[in-house]
Parts: sequence; structure tokens; C-alpha cells
Amino acid sequence: MTPETPITQDVLTIPRKDTGGGKKNLVGLTRDQLRDELIAAGTPEKQAKMRTGQIWQWIYQWGVRDFDSMTNLAKAYRAQLGEHFVIEIPEVVTKQVSEDGTRKYLVRINGGHEVEVVYIPEEGRGTLCISSQVGCTLTCSFCHTGTQKLVRNLTAAEIVGQVMVARDDLDEWPVPGAPKDETRLLSNIVLMGMGEPLYNFENVRDAMKIVMDPEGIQLSRRRITLSTSGIVPEIARTADEIGCLLAVSFHATTDEVRNKLVPINKKYNIETLLAALRAYPRVANSERITFEYVMLHGVNDSDEDAHRLVELIKGIPAKINLIPFNEWPGSPYTRSSNNRIRAFANIIYQAGYASPIRKTRGEDIMAACGQLKSATERARKSKRQIEQEAGL
Repeated sequence: MTPETPITQDVLTIPRKDTGGGKKNLVGLTRDQLRDELIAAGTPEKQAKMRTGQIWQWIYQWGVRDFDSMTNLAKAYRAQLGEHFVIEIPEVVTKQVSEDGTRKYLVRINGGHEVEVVYIPEEGRGTLCISSQVGCTLTCSFCHTGTQKLVRNLTAAEIVGQVMVARDDLDEWPVPGAPKDETRLLSNIVLMGMGEPLYNFENVRDAMKIVMDPEGIQLSRRRITLSTSGIVPEIARTADEIGCLLAVSFHATTDEVRNKLVPINKKYNIETLLAALRAYPRVANSERITFEYVMLHGVNDSDEDAHRLVELIKGIPAKINLIPFNEWPGSPYTRSSNNRIRAFANIIYQAGYASPIRKTRGEDIMAACGQLKSATERARKSKRQIEQEAGL
């Protein structure tokens, strides 16, 4: 394991869009942006569309990082590309592997900032949990990431780069010319890592369009789930411009409790949020909205909460993921008992909703839900400070 290096973070630092020597990084550009960059670097306009498609495939279908390996391009043209461009993804600082096979990567991005990425293997598939921001602006009191202040948004390159990092580690780039293998170790993506994706909408959208492109990484939109704490104005845009599945960090059945757990509720309360979800353009029995509900002892886990939850979501095609709270140092909360979680789940199930209890993964390496936090910003706050900020 590579040792972690202390990094000084500058709040809201905006990264440069080029890299060493003024060369532009091609990762993260949309097809139109890539075409424009190629033309600006001397590619004839009549060839630009074809060249864009060729380079796109090399980067995102084959995982190639150097232009010399792009063998269907002329040698002189490859040299020209090398003069103007680079293909760079985040640097892996550390990799930890849990007893259950979960992998957690600490990756370094532009400016020396760090974010965490988690790969969760399952039989015949695997899910990658990626981050959209360095830190988080929402300060959800039960979430370890929420104790770290927002530093900045990730670029589209840094978001799609997390997917490429994982595919590198899994050795999952196909070999050009080899028989096609339909097995996918990385089959699903969830935007449930560090940050609020809908506060970085454009970069998240562009990155996911790259991931979904049929000539690249080729993940279906139904294999991608975006989790939001409830940024109401961007919810409809998610359906229209990304088209992925939607999950909502709900966690409470009254505004009083949700205001403490998920402070954005003070701006977009439960009634406002549910109205937006009912109007979500893609909501249907085949594409249900997932309600994420972390189980906190004595806070939101009563039978009354379960019955209120059923009433609140009535009429919304949905499933409820019950998440046993993953405790972290200094947390003001404790996990609900297994019996309490099962009783809560049964009430929801009896009302006709799927209510799976999420299996905790990677807890021994702090990779479980709500535990992600960059190594350079590990908890420095006392439990009393966290409780005060949560209004407890």
C-alpha cells in the first residue's frame, strides 16, 4: 500500500483544464468538445468526425493512454496528438481491500486534492461508488463525509476517471481484436460517494454520457443510479439530460427530524421533495425511485416512522433501502438493533413495498455507506462539535 501524503487543500480551488506543458487532457471531453479540440490542434474539419470516433474508442473502449498505441492512426498524426494532448486519469494514492472483497481507492486529482472511490464485488457483477465533489456542502449529521467542508466540484474528467481507475485495477479493458466477453466485473455505477451530485450537475451529466456511450465504456443508463439529498430544481433535469435511475437520501418522516439529519430539508422540505419525485419523468414500476433510509437508534426507527413513511410515499413507484448505520469516530448516533430494523422492514413490506436491508460492505476499511472521507480531511471534530452542528 502506498503511504498517504499530507496535502494542503485550498477551498474552492478551480483546477486548470490543461496539464503539464499546456497540453489538454482529452479525458472528460464530450464528443463535440473533443472534435473542436482536434480541429484547433490542426486536424482537418473533414476528418475531425472520424478522428474523434477513433480516439474516443481507444480511450474509452480499449483504455489506451498513449497515442503511439492508436495503431489505426498515421504515425505523423499520432505525433501531432502527442504534442497537444495527454490522456490522464486520477492517481491512485492508496488501495485497501476489505475482508469481503470490497476495494477502496484514495485517488489524487488536480491541485493535490483527494477523493475516495469504492468497488463492491457481487456474484456475476460489481458496483462502483463514485464521488462528485471533494468534501460536501450538505453537512448531513450522520454522514462522515458531511463533516468535511466542500473544497470544490470534480470535473467531468475526474468523475469518469474514477471509473477508468477501477477498470484498470480490475484489468477489465478488452483487448482490440479479441473475442467479445460480456462478463462485466464493473457492471453498475452509483453516484453515492463524496458530495451532492446535483450541485455539480453539468460535470456529472457529461461524465455519465461518456460512461453510457455505446462506443466506449458502454454501461446502460439503467445501470447508473444517482443519489441526491433532494436538490429539487435539478431532479427533473436528471431524467431529461442523464436518464439514469434516481435514489433519494430520505432518512426521516418528519421535517423536524429531517432538518437535523439532512439540513437541505430546510430549503426543500419533505412535501416539496415528494412533489418533485411524483413528477419525475421516468418514474414507473419498471424504474422505481429508491428511498435510502439510514437506521438510527431512537431517532427515526420507530413503528410510527415506518407507518408515516408508507403514507408519505403512497402513489410513488418505489423501493426503500434500509441502511444499518455505519458508525464512525465521533458520530453522535448509533445503529438500530437488528430486531428493530427487521420490524421496520416488515411494516414497509406489508404495505407492498420492497424493503431490502442493505448488507454492510467494507466496514473494516471505512468504505461503507456514509463513511467516505478524504484521508487529508479525516475527522478532527469532537463528538460535541458534531452534535452542536447537527442541533442535537
